[in-house]
Amino acid sequence: MKTQLIIDNQAREAREGRTFERRNPLTGDLVTESAAASVDDAIDAVESASKAFATWSTTGPSERRAVMLKAADIIERRTAEFVETMMSEVGAAQLWAGFNVFLTAQLFREAAGLATQIQGETLPTDKPGSLSMTVRQPAGVVFSMAPWNGAGVLAARAIAYPIVCGNTVVFRASETSPRSHAIIAEVLHEAGLPAGVLNFLTSTAEDSDRVVEAIIAHPAVRRVNFTGSTPVGRIIAQKAAPHLKPVLLELGGKAPFVVLDDADIDGAVNAAVFGSFLYQGQICMSTERFVVDDKVAGEFVAKFAARAKGLAAGDPLADPACIVGPMIRRESGPRINGLIDDAVSKGAEIVVGGHADGAAMPATIVDKVRPHMAIYDQETFGPITTVVRVSGVEEAVQVANDTEYGLAAAVFGADSTRALQVATRIQAGHVHVNGSTVQNEAQAPYGGMKGSGYGRFDGRAVINEFTDLKWITVEPSDQPYPF
Repeated sequence: MKTQLIIDNQAREAREGRTFERRNPLTGDLVTESAAASVDDAIDAVESASKAFATWSTTGPSERRAVMLKAADIIERRTAEFVETMMSEVGAAQLWAGFNVFLTAQLFREAAGLATQIQGETLPTDKPGSLSMTVRQPAGVVFSMAPWNGAGVLAARAIAYPIVCGNTVVFRASETSPRSHAIIAEVLHEAGLPAGVLNFLTSTAEDSDRVVEAIIAHPAVRRVNFTGSTPVGRIIAQKAAPHLKPVLLELGGKAPFVVLDDADIDGAVNAAVFGSFLYQGQICMSTERFVVDDKVAGEFVAKFAARAKGLAAGDPLADPACIVGPMIRRESGPRINGLIDDAVSKGAEIVVGGHADGAAMPATIVDKVRPHMAIYDQETFGPITTVVRVSGVEEAVQVANDTEYGLAAAVFGADSTRALQVATRIQAGHVHVNGSTVQNEAQAPYGGMKGSGYGRFDGRAVINEFTDLKWITVEPSDQPYPF
């Protein structure tokens, strides 16, 4: 598969003619060859978007809505192509790739509905005969970046929401999933976006710093949004700060799943298996820490381990029934193995699974994890999760919050009032009572706290991220002034 840049709705090679490759982490086979954009290519994309903003920002809600609704239909028609591409590029199982198509179509339709929700309000005023009001207006060119792990839905939200608010977008695809991301851009162009409203870039990891910095620094760029790791998110925020440009950051997580002493253990295990091992645990809201009351820990761990042991691991391209596919890169294995060895040497126990072999790893659970172990708070981002045993509600809340992250969380308990009280005390952007940590609905605000970033995608809250609030008054021209 080959991927080009798309600027002014025209596919083209990079100015310098350079390309880069994406290879399968298991086999090493070539999957994608993509154009490697330079800083000059990036500036071309921004200036194209800046020109298009003059007209796109004045379009009515019906035109914006129509594009999004058509895009939802198109991505559904291209389901087979997208699923095959995502499986090849990032090792996604068919389930996760197909779920991305479903979520992407849902998001486009939700974005369409937001076209008429971009509203201001009238304000009371002490000036006789005056009208005081607020309006929300498009901000300008938006620079968007999305990761490889949710290649469909994460790219779609980074693009669709700014555009439906009247902005234009320069989207830099992940170098790990260039073709998957290119399909999202193609879908929106096919749906009727005018030239320059969405420009698509791919660049190498080595060039990313220069390309990103040049785009952020361009005066036409008025918003930045990034989904990815917390360390890179800090870099993006630092690059935007000197230019006083708002940034929406959705970053890493170490999602806690609290199992109270009255929890439905079988229900908790169902949610645990899904939340821990969907897409090899490579989702920012994957369950990486189970905070389990001592009274039920033995039963929970035994049942959880039995279910995890039965999960098929391998190559989803070769075995459609495979649940646990390869991690995104071979280097993930040695990194996670180091965390396992550190934990075991300090008293933790592997109850199922074991060490990784490069990018391949079985579903793994490490029990009796304590704060002095590196795996306690480091994001693993693989098919491995941990169990921390606690005594009572107060310790459970303390351990759940004992992390720099604050993206997703879950609480299981039969006493819904108590479980809800625990949920309100957990420092996370979304918490689910008797449900998995892995949840996403386009109508619900999504984002994190603490080291997991700030700002919200999805729902009406996203309108605030991609518009400017302006106060306007209409006053009598002959009103008196004190001097």
